[in-house]
Amino acid sequence: MAKRYKLELNTELCKNCGLCIAWCPKNVLAVVKDKINSKGYPYVEAVSPDECIGCCNCTAVCPDCVIEIIELNEDSK
Repeated sequence: MAKRYKLELNTELCKNCGLCIAWCPKNVLAVVKDKINSKGYPYVEAVSPDECIGCCNCTAVCPDCVIEIIELNEDSK
């Protein structure tokens, strides 16, 4: 059974730099242009969270530590 991952994003910290989007090999993330955070930035959301392979590229390149990837066990939903 393939491992599954949950992405948690602190959208209030996101400045929409796009690095996480550029480095994601599975196109899990995208900017949600019709939503903005309290700082006035459109922010990134996981648009295809089930495609996440847990590579952590997004967390490594994010300058503001917006993204956390959590490995789910078989009992997690």
